[in-house]
Amino acid sequence: MMKISTVKYGILCVMAIAVSCGKASKSLPEEVIVDPIHTFFKGEVRPDKTKACFNGAYYRKMVSSRDYWLGIGGKVTLPTITFDPLRTNPAKPGQYLDNPSVYIGGSMGGQETDIGLTWEVIRDASGNVSADRRAFRPFLRRTSHLGGQLALYENALAISDYYWYPGEEVEISVQVITDKKIKFIVEGAGKRFEKEFDADGYKPGVLGEFKRVNAIDQVANEGKPVQSTKTKVENSQWSETYLFRNFEGNIVKAPAHSGRLTDMRCPSTTNFSITASDAALKNGAEKINISGTSY
Repeated sequence: MMKISTVKYGILCVMAIAVSCGKASKSLPEEVIVDPIHTFFKGEVRPDKTKACFNGAYYRKMVSSRDYWLGIGGKVTLPTITFDPLRTNPAKPGQYLDNPSVYIGGSMGGQETDIGLTWEVIRDASGNVSADRRAFRPFLRRTSHLGGQLALYENALAISDYYWYPGEEVEISVQVITDKKIKFIVEGAGKRFEKEFDADGYKPGVLGEFKRVNAIDQVANEGKPVQSTKTKVENSQWSETYLFRNFEGNIVKAPAHSGRLTDMRCPSTTNFSITASDAALKNGAEKINISGTSY
C-alpha cells in the first residue's frame, strides 16, 4: 500500500473540502422574494424615515413611499370625542373650533387629495339642519392642478344613509381607476357611500404617495401653529391598512406594514398615545388616541 505523508494528506483534505464546497455553492438557488405582497415588491421604493409636519392641526399620519401605488384603504373604528368647552365657535353657536376627522388620500401628478369622514352637521327627519355637528359625513377635497383643473371641496348629502357615529367600524378606500379619476368608498354599519371623483393628476403608472390620517382639525387655522386645546379624539382602531398596486396583471391589496409607511405625529409625539402589537404592525393596524394636551 502506498503511504501518504501527513503534509500531503492535509493538502489533499483541504482540496477535497474546497471541491465539495464549490459544488454545494453552485447548487444554491438564487435569492427570491417568497411573498412580495406581504413583504416588499421587487424594486419597491422604501418610505422616508421622517417627514416635516404641516402646521394647523393635531394629526397622526401614516404615508407611503412615492412609488407606483394605486391607492390606499383600510378598516377603522371611528373615535370618541371630548370637546374643550372653552373652544366654542363664536361664528357658529353650538359648534367648536376643534373638529375630528378620519381620512385618506394622496399626492400624484402635483395634486393633493384628502378624502374621508369629518364631524359635520346633519339634517334631521324633519329636514332641519342641526346647529351643532353630530355625525361623521363623507367629504372629498382636491387641490388645483397645473393642467387647469380647479380646487374643489364637497360633502356627501346630509341624509341618514351617510351618517356614521363614534364606535362604528367602516372600511374606507381611495383607488385610481383610470386616467384622471379616482373612486372613493366608505362602507360600514349598514351604510355605504361611493363616488367617482375627478383628479387630473391621478393616473395608473404614475408615481404617487398615499396616506391615512386621524386628526383634530382646527377652524381657520391651516398653516398656523396649533391652538391650545383640551379636546381629545380617542379610541380609533385601525384593524388593517393596505395599499393598492398592480402586481402581475392584477390589482392587489398589499398590507401597509410598518416598513411601508412613514410615521408622523404632529405637532408633537406627546399629543398621541398609540399602541400596536408586532402582529398588528404587519397589517397596518394600531389604536390611536389624540389630545391637545400631553399624554
